[in-house]
Amino acid sequence: MSRRSRPPTPDSSPRISKKPRLEYPPLTADDYKNGLMLAPMVRSGACTAVPTRLYALKHGAKLVWGPETVDKAILHTTRVVDPVTGVISYHGKSKAIFTTHPIEKPFLIYQIGSADPELAVQAAKMVQQDVSGFDLNCGCPKPFSTHAGMGAALLSNPDLLCSILTALRQAMPPEITISAKIRLLPSQEDTLKLVERIVNTGITALTVHCRTRNMRKKERAVIERLREIVEFVERMGKGIAVIENGDCLGYEDSKRVRQVTGAHSVMIAEAAEANPTCFSPTPLKDLEQTFVPGYIRLGKYLGNHWTSTKFCATQFVGAHENTRKNDSKAMREAIVRAKCYEDLDSFVAPWTGEQEWAEIVEAIEKRGGQRAPPHPLPPIEEVEVAPFIPAALSVSEAQTQKENDAASTAVHEASLGQESAPAADKPQIPPTASLLGLDVPPPSSETVDVAV
Repeated sequence: MSRRSRPPTPDSSPRISKKPRLEYPPLTADDYKNGLMLAPMVRSGACTAVPTRLYALKHGAKLVWGPETVDKAILHTTRVVDPVTGVISYHGKSKAIFTTHPIEKPFLIYQIGSADPELAVQAAKMVQQDVSGFDLNCGCPKPFSTHAGMGAALLSNPDLLCSILTALRQAMPPEITISAKIRLLPSQEDTLKLVERIVNTGITALTVHCRTRNMRKKERAVIERLREIVEFVERMGKGIAVIENGDCLGYEDSKRVRQVTGAHSVMIAEAAEANPTCFSPTPLKDLEQTFVPGYIRLGKYLGNHWTSTKFCATQFVGAHENTRKNDSKAMREAIVRAKCYEDLDSFVAPWTGEQEWAEIVEAIEKRGGQRAPPHPLPPIEEVEVAPFIPAALSVSEAQTQKENDAASTAVHEASLGQESAPAADKPQIPPTASLLGLDVPPPSSETVDVAV
């Protein structure tokens, strides 16, 4: 169970759980279009915990995915509502398996890890009152997922994959959307065949991580292959939204991604892990001053477990304008040493978590019952699409062709923390990456989650 470190709330303080909620219509395929989405993450959902999802919504995410939750894990939980904050926790034997808050429900997609149609349906029924849609994880390449036939293992078992989606669609009410998140297959022809079968299960949206199962995040996403997939899905005439995932730096960079791919929306993983404000045209800089303290205050106020808040806080990096290097270093070292929220009093106090919460609520309510953020992406019809690159290229050929594009490579290296200069020199950061608040390389692969 989450550790509480919040002082007793006086009777005069607002009780968040009693706050009226705006009414939103059920999700449709259009809600999955023309937006930036927060990707699901691994590592027990630390990086897509409630505070991160709320800040993503505040700064412009249209929809947010929760962390992959294995079907069996949620089946034996107990739903508990915090009477003060309204946070909903599904508690297992020793910890909360999934947490959410009613204010994010209209935007929240719950990702299921499953290799069994019946278990997937049972899991969905457990939490359907608290989410707006379900997404089947068909892309995670990690052994903890694939060894049980889940995640990317489903790509080689399309019958099972489609049977799970069909079962979810048949079991869930029409106002609950069903979607899937896949990776590319080595062959474009096989990918299109799989996509056709998935679309015919009745899904509302399809996210494509533009890497194959055997590719890792340090390898460039082959986003050029997505263009043909998007056009293929559109010719099927079902109105399905196709979402690109892989190597997008943020709001401005999403324009480049959509120009190349023609995708209806873009899902952001690592850049959002490094800076959850990247969904905004003007992401925050000097995060040690402008973002991290507020994030920690909100985490404490909402009762987010300290280890989750701590992990996320150590991942945040961004551009610096006014923060002195020593000050930034001191805060990061203090976070690493801290064993509880109170250990950061000298850096974070006063604990004004209620104020952080109020600002998030205000930002969400400004959407006026609509899911479109203040700075929505233009409709894909208005995006100037880049010339088509034939998908007949093999994965290696496509990668080679992309590597010849020096400008794109520079942006990519900045987003993945790869050096484009000798080790002794400071890496040169492309203007695009600086604009997006990514002048500090994201954490290394040893400490960072992978989008699934």
